[in-house]
Amino acid sequence: MTYKITLIPGDGIGPEVSNAARRCVDATGVKIDWEIAEAGADVIEKYGTPLPQETLESIRKNKIALKGPLTTPIGTGFRSVNVAIRKELDLYVCLRPCKSFKGVRSRYENINLVVVRENTEDLYAGIEFEEGKQETKNLISEIEKLSQKKIKPDSGISIKPISISGTKRIVEFAFEYAVKHNRKKVTAITKANIMKFTDGLFYAAAREVAKQYEGKIEYEERLIDNMCMQLVQKPELYDVLVLPNLYGDILSDLCAGLIGGLGIAPGANLGNGIAVFEAIHGSAPKYTGQNKVNPVAMILSAVLMLDYIGEKEAARKLENAVAKIIAEGKSVTYDLKTDRNDPTAVGTSQMADAIIEELAIDK
Repeated sequence: MTYKITLIPGDGIGPEVSNAARRCVDATGVKIDWEIAEAGADVIEKYGTPLPQETLESIRKNKIALKGPLTTPIGTGFRSVNVAIRKELDLYVCLRPCKSFKGVRSRYENINLVVVRENTEDLYAGIEFEEGKQETKNLISEIEKLSQKKIKPDSGISIKPISISGTKRIVEFAFEYAVKHNRKKVTAITKANIMKFTDGLFYAAAREVAKQYEGKIEYEERLIDNMCMQLVQKPELYDVLVLPNLYGDILSDLCAGLIGGLGIAPGANLGNGIAVFEAIHGSAPKYTGQNKVNPVAMILSAVLMLDYIGEKEAARKLENAVAKIIAEGKSVTYDLKTDRNDPTAVGTSQMADAIIEELAIDK
């Protein structure tokens, strides 16, 4: 079987790490017809936008995309090209597994956490009112009437919508993921002791979903501030974490820190029958074209993609090859060396070569 998959190389270091991931996927033997699509700061002059309609249509048609890092240009009307893709395609799940790899410098060992972040609501919904604008003054006046609480007149306002339907679908995903991947527990995380009608609603909806999994998957709740401390002190107590958008963004970086950083942290954005896989680090334009950066996060995002399309054996082999190369510590980029100034560090493409060679041995 041949899979038709959209490949968005990205900008900055995107093309380098995307090419490394593509080569590694091809080396697994899975047959993929890659459809190249453009996005990011580099294509604004050509299309007049960092997110061409053709690119969105390619993803809609193929249902699956592997996307390199993108720079969000200033002054284009986009808060984030990445966020725009998620909103346009209703990719309501942001999936970020955080797993320890032997050979990566970290204060922790044996981390195996999965962050499931709601991707469309909360403060990232983009409903904001700028300080000083007449509509903002009108809104402040109306809120004061309805709430009987004062708001400083020089305030900016952001709206935080959290819905029952949006919460139920993300929590259902977290539980289904736990079932399919032999996980034991789902932890819902908010600040419901303060935000009772938004974060409190998230808990209420999550509890309704959790009832369907009683006896199969354990369910618990934590407050976001306490959870940050818990993860630093005893991460081994946790498994699948499900959160509203903002908390999920913060906690996914915290969990990446537990395993050694964003350079080995993959990501997936999932909707109903459509998925975009991406490394969660930035485009690092200062390293563009230097063949220097670590491609692991992008390659592991491709592992998630292989798993998603049902090529589980190929996904397992590719992850194992990555793990072996990192553990050996020989053919790795500078950031994965014990000494970052180690002259034996290899480049992006050379690390991909080593992973591909390891895949050949595994065959």
